[in-house]
Amino acid sequence: MMNNSKVLVALSGGVDSSACVVLLQRAGYKVEAAVLDLFPGAQATVEAAQETADRLGVRLHVVREHDAFHRNVVLPFCEEYRAGRTPNPCILCNPTTKFHFLMKTADELGIGQVATGHYARIERAQIGGADAWLLQRAGFLPRDQSYMLYRLGQSTLSRLILPLHSLAKDEVRRIAAEAGLPAANKPDSQEICFIPDGDYASYIENLLGPLPGGDLIAPDGSVCGHHKGILHYTVGQRKGLGVALGRPVFVSRIDAAQNRVYLAEAGQEYAGAVELTNCVTHPALVLAGHSETGSCRVEVKIRSMAKPVPARLTLLESGRARLEFDEPQRAPAPGQSAVCYYGDTVAGGGLIDRSFASSDDE
Repeated sequence: MMNNSKVLVALSGGVDSSACVVLLQRAGYKVEAAVLDLFPGAQATVEAAQETADRLGVRLHVVREHDAFHRNVVLPFCEEYRAGRTPNPCILCNPTTKFHFLMKTADELGIGQVATGHYARIERAQIGGADAWLLQRAGFLPRDQSYMLYRLGQSTLSRLILPLHSLAKDEVRRIAAEAGLPAANKPDSQEICFIPDGDYASYIENLLGPLPGGDLIAPDGSVCGHHKGILHYTVGQRKGLGVALGRPVFVSRIDAAQNRVYLAEAGQEYAGAVELTNCVTHPALVLAGHSETGSCRVEVKIRSMAKPVPARLTLLESGRARLEFDEPQRAPAPGQSAVCYYGDTVAGGGLIDRSFASSDDE
């Protein structure tokens, strides 16, 4: 039987998760914590979480799942780059690994709710006569992380508490400082957790071996240089191309099958539409009117730090969708997520598969 007076907090020892514990304790919850030990080198995270747990008087559970993380996150991340796409490892991790094992641990402990230090909101609503849990943007938009959580399903959202949803970062640091926590002044991590030096290309090559070099293709279709392996390039990249054509160019397309990197002139990197694959939908899609019209108006983010822009969303067969932007967007990158919003609520999203110069192209 689940105990809903208890909550299991994902604790990394960072300022966000540490403040999350403090806020839940203040709210009267009986808090236990779990730290995810997912890859070699995570011991520092485990130790930081233990120090925080000891200071706050909460029991800490160490969840060690190296094999699952390698299978669900590391290998797909590497394989996507080797296929010429640009994956986001956090989006891969959240539904398959992080929240999966948090919920599993909570179930084993008989704990009904799970909390994390993500900046987003969850609201309960009635849609079509049934309960629905809506994932929404954070109250403090500069810290919003709803984009990273868009692939979480209703079963997870219904049990999830996000105590930081309306707080600015300086408020979170103040809460941690008042509690005497070591993470109060700890800087935010900007790296991929399992690649702390940020050199993803070397990491992938060390794990799976290097890829051969190949041709760089100029905007006129001629060979203009030699690339050092496609995993070193991403769509939209301008620097580090190793060519001088006398005018600015960028990576417009990566053809893994032909081992070619295509360049285009600056100004040609804008797309009027994209097609998505592996799409997920949320109850807010009904609110947006999709079931009535076959398509609906949304706002969409095509990368985590992008501003939402207006577009029309049309669901297609086999988990695919098409987004037509009101104004062309710069260099949508295959493998990145496009996340759709109805107002402040996540309506769905998917992985960018290909882009079109205009909304009329096929």
